[in-house]
Amino acid sequence: MFILSLTYIVPLDRVDAHIGPHMDWVARGYEAGIFLASGRKEPRTGGVILAHGDRPSLEALVATDPFVTAGAAQYELTEIVLSRTAAGLEALKG
Repeated sequence: MFILSLTYIVPLDRVDAHIGPHMDWVARGYEAGIFLASGRKEPRTGGVILAHGDRPSLEALVATDPFVTAGAAQYELTEIVLSRTAAGLEALKG
């Protein structure tokens, strides 16, 4: 499992110009079964996506995020190996 941590690198008004295409991109990640959970950071400095897959595929995928292609944000990918989860989330363990 990976944590995809998105950080905005431009002012929010420039980020907001790409919200629609970004959300379409996120929806495609869910439809493909890659994304498990997502949301924005608070304060609004970026977002986080929980995803599964291999690092090269996820790196290629995040490179196509409209926020990234527009130069509005960058990602940090962190791989985690879950050893324990709350009840109902056992499927997240690798």
